[in-house]
Amino acid sequence: MSDLFFNHKTIRKYKEQQIDKPILNKILNAGTRASTTGNMQVYSIIVTTDKDIKQSLWECHFKQNMVLQSPVILTFCADFNRFNKWCENRNAEPGYDNFLSFYTASIDALLVAQNVALAAEQEGLGICYLGTTTYNANKIIEILKLPKYVVPVTTLVVGYPDENPELTDRLPLEGVIHYEKYNDYSNNQIDEIYKEKESLSQTKDLIEQNKTENLAQIFTQKRYTKKDNVLFSKSFLKVIAEQGFMKNDL
Repeated sequence: MSDLFFNHKTIRKYKEQQIDKPILNKILNAGTRASTTGNMQVYSIIVTTDKDIKQSLWECHFKQNMVLQSPVILTFCADFNRFNKWCENRNAEPGYDNFLSFYTASIDALLVAQNVALAAEQEGLGICYLGTTTYNANKIIEILKLPKYVVPVTTLVVGYPDENPELTDRLPLEGVIHYEKYNDYSNNQIDEIYKEKESLSQTKDLIEQNKTENLAQIFTQKRYTKKDNVLFSKSFLKVIAEQGFMKNDL
């Protein structure tokens, strides 16, 4: 398992080879063994292999080709629909039409997704998370026919790798670990934490390609701009409310 953790790679190119059903079921079962709030399992996984549906999802995920290449698309959803119906059928009134419940279900869904990702890699498969899920959640809801109280929160493309990229860099432990309490960073500490990342040849190439002064500006000016963050925040909050959550929230 140690090698599995330390050799994780994001795969964006896939072979045409299909995933056998027993292997797919094995990694999905591994997903269901993830930790879950109160053992409620307030999540669902939509397994997509249909070519036409994948084409529609490809549009939602900014036309990233790996969505079409990979044999399986897994959409992980925060899902209180099933649990609410179970409660109602047992004469128990559910009170899960609020943001906290959505957040709880989202955590459940993300824990399941990571279990699936690790199980897939253990079977020799590659994976890539798609952050675009929340950007176009309203369209994904329509395509996958998600009912009220079900919201897509992340997506995994899964398949046999057709590339072997280098390991992605990570910040040193002192950059992300705090003992006993949060210790805020001095400017010198920030410089030290990001020193290795900023000195990479890939970083220098990115800066040149994007015509920016540094790596931070690539994030703020190119990749995750304030304009886009505000736009997608508003649209996702609207989706959460329309799907039945946040009913009595401020």
